[in-house]
Amino acid sequence: MPTYEYKREDGTTFEIMQKMSEPALTTCPTTGQKVRRVISGGGGVVYKGDGWYVTDYKNGGKKPASTSPTAETGSASSNEGKAEAPKEASGSNNES
Repeated sequence: MPTYEYKREDGTTFEIMQKMSEPALTTCPTTGQKVRRVISGGGGVVYKGDGWYVTDYKNGGKKPASTSPTAETGSASSNEGKAEAPKEASGSNNES
């Protein structure tokens, strides 16, 4: 059940737990003063812990199996680094 905050005529506030289907209070249950429901900021998002982990995901962080040749020889990122290095260090000088 959610907690609602109400403000009395004299300016004091109180909180009460109500069902969402219940109508808003019009009088204070303890003092009998007229009240109005106050819209509060509510609870913010709170992150606790060190962060997200690979195991937090449905498939455990594993990529689906691929039928491409790169899947057999290794990951695409490791192949890219190997393919880039020979091009740069090939010794051909295109500068004029």
